[in-house]
Amino acid sequence: MSDAPVTLSQVAREAGVSLATASRAINGSATRSVRADLRERVLETARRLDYSPDPSAQAMARGRTSALGLVVHDIADPYFSTIAAGVARAAEREGLIVTLSSTEHNPERELAFVELARRQRSRAIILAGSRRVPPEALPGTHPAEVVDRLQREAGALEQALTTFQQAGGGVATIGQAVGGLPVVEIDNAGGAGDLARALHQIGYRRFGVLAGPPGLRTAADRTSGFLSALVELGCPVPDRDVVRGSFTRDGGHEAMTALLGRAASAEAVAAETPEVVFAVNDVMAVGAMAAVRDAGLRVPDDVAVAGYDDIHTLRDVSPRLTTVRIPLDEISEAATALALGRKDETPAPVRGEVVLRDSTPGTVGRTAR
Repeated sequence: MSDAPVTLSQVAREAGVSLATASRAINGSATRSVRADLRERVLETARRLDYSPDPSAQAMARGRTSALGLVVHDIADPYFSTIAAGVARAAEREGLIVTLSSTEHNPERELAFVELARRQRSRAIILAGSRRVPPEALPGTHPAEVVDRLQREAGALEQALTTFQQAGGGVATIGQAVGGLPVVEIDNAGGAGDLARALHQIGYRRFGVLAGPPGLRTAADRTSGFLSALVELGCPVPDRDVVRGSFTRDGGHEAMTALLGRAASAEAVAAETPEVVFAVNDVMAVGAMAAVRDAGLRVPDDVAVAGYDDIHTLRDVSPRLTTVRIPLDEISEAATALALGRKDETPAPVRGEVVLRDSTPGTVGRTAR
């Protein structure tokens, strides 16, 4: 018995159809379909003969491969790994394989992956992660050449995604839109405002913010939403109590250390440190809690801490962290459906849910500081 692989011609001959019909039945076609009974006959014959389709032939016939490209900023961040898992589950149901790229917040890597997906004729691309704050929204903070570079980068990405879409590929972003392309938007400012109001309601009046890097849109929106709500409540946050840091665990640790380091003594900490500190994502909040412990203080007795996202690893954090829960599984499903054309309309912005836990018990019944 020959060990040679079964060919498509053999399948066509055994099924009693033309080679073209067998190809359309197995590989699909961008322009023509096959009658249901013929398709089933060909597929049954292919299974019986143990025929394996050629992926390149399938891509040529369909005009697209079975790959869905997912671009995230940092796969080590539980926020992005949760999104990746959700997209992978949704893609598997569609018979697609996810190819993953982690950009480490490098716009050039992001653009290069989009271009690669276009050349490889991927079925769709999903970009998950914060866009950058438009440089014109940060007056005086960037030299003219930096502003020009940021604008070119944003324009190049939008053009690459638009070209990919016009060639028949699907596109969706998670977080904020790129131009007018499909997006599952997250209402970061609204969720942060809800958190500020909830913390105010349980008695907190002195607030601090670990604001993240200045150019990151997600960090900027969460910071502005939190601060604006507190202004409305009559509890504005002094500029000195808004500390920037990387969007990471170490960034949160360094920012909280700087905030606590202003006080010259333990007694001064009680007088000068905010009652509650909001870190603009959960991994920063975890780092902030570690910094409080490293300073010989306790959460929440000396400083209460809140975060944003409700990542799964919070289950192992003590005390349990107050946060804003983002339904990442639902967002991943919606973005995949949008990228594959399963949704006709862009969904409404997703607003997170405030979850109050042990890290912010409130000030009622506690000794005044």
